[in-house]
Amino acid sequence: MAQYLVIVESPAKAKTIERYLGKKYKVKASMGHVRDLPKSQTGVDVENNYQPKYITIRGKGPVLKELKTAAKKADKIYLAADPDREGEAIAWHLAHSLNIDTNSECRVVFNEITKDAVKESFKHPRKINMDLVDAQQARRILDRLVGYNISPLLWQKVKKGLSAGRVQSVAVKMIIDRENEIKHFKPEEYWSIDANFFKGKQAFEGSFYGIDGKKKALKSKEDVDKVLASLDDKSFLVSKVNKRERKRNPSPPFTTSSLQQEAARKLNFRARKTMMVAQQLYEGIDLGRSEGGTTGLITYMRTDSTRVSDTAQSQAREYIEANHGKEYTGAAKKAKNSEGAQDAHEAIRPTNAFRDPQSLKQTLSRDQYKLYKLVWERFIASQMAPAVMDTMTVHLTNNGVEFRATGSKIKFKGFMGVYIESSDDQTNQKDKWLPDLQEEETVKAEKITPNQHFTQPPPRYTEARLVKTMEEKGIGRPSTYAPTLDTIQRRGYVALDNRRFVPTELGEIVTKLIEEFFPEIIDVAFTVKMEGDLDAIEEGKTEWIAIIDQFYQGFEKRLDIAQQEMEKVEIRDEPAGVNCEKCGHEMVYKMGRYGKFLACSNFPDCRNTKPILKEIGVKCPACKEGNIVERKTKKRRTFYGCDNYPECEFISWDKPVGRDCPKCNSMLVEKKNKKKAQVQCSKCDYKEEEQG
Repeated sequence: MAQYLVIVESPAKAKTIERYLGKKYKVKASMGHVRDLPKSQTGVDVENNYQPKYITIRGKGPVLKELKTAAKKADKIYLAADPDREGEAIAWHLAHSLNIDTNSECRVVFNEITKDAVKESFKHPRKINMDLVDAQQARRILDRLVGYNISPLLWQKVKKGLSAGRVQSVAVKMIIDRENEIKHFKPEEYWSIDANFFKGKQAFEGSFYGIDGKKKALKSKEDVDKVLASLDDKSFLVSKVNKRERKRNPSPPFTTSSLQQEAARKLNFRARKTMMVAQQLYEGIDLGRSEGGTTGLITYMRTDSTRVSDTAQSQAREYIEANHGKEYTGAAKKAKNSEGAQDAHEAIRPTNAFRDPQSLKQTLSRDQYKLYKLVWERFIASQMAPAVMDTMTVHLTNNGVEFRATGSKIKFKGFMGVYIESSDDQTNQKDKWLPDLQEEETVKAEKITPNQHFTQPPPRYTEARLVKTMEEKGIGRPSTYAPTLDTIQRRGYVALDNRRFVPTELGEIVTKLIEEFFPEIIDVAFTVKMEGDLDAIEEGKTEWIAIIDQFYQGFEKRLDIAQQEMEKVEIRDEPAGVNCEKCGHEMVYKMGRYGKFLACSNFPDCRNTKPILKEIGVKCPACKEGNIVERKTKKRRTFYGCDNYPECEFISWDKPVGRDCPKCNSMLVEKKNKKKAQVQCSKCDYKEEEQG
């Protein structure tokens, strides 16, 4: 009987695929890459066409030995790593290590780990795609040349442990630029005028639009006073009523970027966590023997395409018709990918549309369930009919002054019955419909209120916003977003403040040095061009050596200049104004991955560190002596405790407000629900009105 060896990346995937393929197949895991550039040196021979010096990764010897033993017993070996550049490179390295002919049909790829998809893929093995391998190899060599040449410079001139990279340096620069925009922002005054109108007893709201049919901006109180002075009285004529029907289309299924953004907004997941949980869902979950055992629940999660197979679309429409009705079924859709999308494989979708989240709730972990539900709902909604909205705009005039009132209501929910994007979810899609107003009739304005406003600076980047901006600018690729965000935090270049990125002093110093001596590394246009060059290598349009050489010729010259001219930078720690309780030396502020903390200036002799405690202005309800401070768990969840800990062990997940309940005298706390906060009793059912 013939014996076949299949090599995948992870043990979880190996177990699932072996069950699908049957007794003739033995499936082993390589545990990712088996060869890479050495850590102790650059590992790129710049004098010999930038040839990489690959070695077996430390610790992978036993894995490789096991694979070689299994390979000797096999009649045929299939390499089934992930369907992207990295997976192709892993297959190529395995082929070299196991003496497999790269021109033989040894490569198998599948976009989903389901029985049908896996068995079908083995009917169509192919050669290793060297264009994909070269594109991955070019990225790896470029990053190594940049990192292993600039990083030692930073160690000498700034501090040990620093690093520089093409994509990470640009991401840090974007965060710094945004911070500078905020610092230099000058708010501008503007005004609005709102009115409460009544038709009989029916109330509705409207806002000032302009004068004599032309839109007018209100820049000062003087502008407002002129408008108010020109009103005859509080009677307004309904001069025009516009009613129309508007369709709203669903969002396409997820790409890597849009999944990370939506998981951040809806589930509060960091990019790294999103990709980790998505990997678990892709590789397979044990659903029990009756449901087919271990099965992949979503398609491959590193993609920039919104394309969906005809089979998956048909299955989704069948589900929608059976569960919602034929009128909710959308027409077959053709993907509209963003410019530069590689479209190597499908969008992220469930492998079986009929496997709804509720049916899996008892099987999946909490995080797996949340992410699967998000993917499933987005995909099903993407194949549904558009929502239909009735909209109404009313023009109200008084002596040439025009106010406008708008309203809308959902006429047909369509896809909105299943899923709405997060930015729209916050409004809960409440109908705001106007009374039945007719042209030429008169309504009364009971209350006219002027409001002063000031323009706001651009917001700091959240993880979701930074990923979206990087994608829009063409910086990085689906596989690079999460590791890039993780790296810039681990290096201490940026920190998270209220889930928004702020640059550290270290990040600003390093970025300034790179900008001065290696401007192309930090230039967005250059980084985007380089991504385009890597895509061109993948498509077989250009040679990888030419791209590397084009970059390195100029880079090498700037490296020589930097080594001679870059001055040493001394980073002084900011004194905290308190002494270390262990050794008496002064405590200083340090910046870590999760923001500032206190550390002893006598490091490394004294390694005392303390969190910076934020007082909330409330006395401890337990000991009555200490103050309540805000603390963080290891997973960065906020809780509240007494600053007399461990003498006083009071803790609360909800923020104490410093008042007692009027009903039972227990502690009142503030509970947050999305953007609103409500004060309520920690013991009984007493509640106060919600605060916006």
